[in-house]
Amino acid sequence: MNRVAVIDLGTNSTRLLVAEVDKNGQVQVLEKKQAITRLGEGMAGGHLRLKAIERTITLVKDYLNISRFWQAEKIIPVATSAVRDAVNQADFLALMRQKTGLKVQVLSGQEEARYSYSGVLTGLPLSGVAPVVVDIGGGSTEFSWKIKKELSSASVQAGAVRMTENASSDEEIKHIFTPALKEVRRDLPQILVGVGGTVTALAAMAQKLKEYDSNKVHGYTLFLKQVEQILITLKNLGLEERRALPGLQPERADIIETGGRIVRIVMEDLGLNTLKVSETDLLYGLAQEKAFSVG
Repeated sequence: MNRVAVIDLGTNSTRLLVAEVDKNGQVQVLEKKQAITRLGEGMAGGHLRLKAIERTITLVKDYLNISRFWQAEKIIPVATSAVRDAVNQADFLALMRQKTGLKVQVLSGQEEARYSYSGVLTGLPLSGVAPVVVDIGGGSTEFSWKIKKELSSASVQAGAVRMTENASSDEEIKHIFTPALKEVRRDLPQILVGVGGTVTALAAMAQKLKEYDSNKVHGYTLFLKQVEQILITLKNLGLEERRALPGLQPERADIIETGGRIVRIVMEDLGLNTLKVSETDLLYGLAQEKAFSVG
């Protein structure tokens, strides 16, 4: 067994997974943490903002302490859409290394999709049917699926934070997603699996969970009609009323409607009325691959 810690610097959330991985690739969770740091806030000009950087670095320091408490043999820090697209990426990476000692790997959209796919397979039984995995993040959305054992992927520069800040309409979102969805649809998908904070929030909201329960969210089947009903509810509520909804993390209240619209558009376009929710995602895929890698 190798003990690893994976830190994911996302556009909306900064997350930690500390786990033990055996030689068969089984991932046993020791601790998970997640907080909304909104690293990609206000990136219309392409720059990561100083306040967003500072609050992310502060949280990463906390995650490092947790990782050391668990005596993780490897600490694997990665960044996704916000850092990938940032004009000041190099400055951010240098500051992160100076303040924390971590050399952060910036994942490409294809790498992000691949790790999300392998992460799903670590923890979700799918009865031998190859799924299409959709990872709806804050800044981007990744699709991954297999054709004759070969993994295909597509990355779209559209996520819940980015589309909210751009005030994007359904038609604008559909236009951005059209090339990727056309590629996915061509291979006749049968099962759609969703990962990411938007998807897990919708699953918790559909069940009206007063307290978030991973056991009730992981493996939950979310129906398109449930997504539509949640969107109707959200449309009729103000921001403060949304924050009080059961199952919704209050800090996600401003972006959940746009995230839900992305989910609806994907499901409708692929002609799939259900989406299987997975809590095992990119973090798990990274833990599995990096636990026994050299370097």
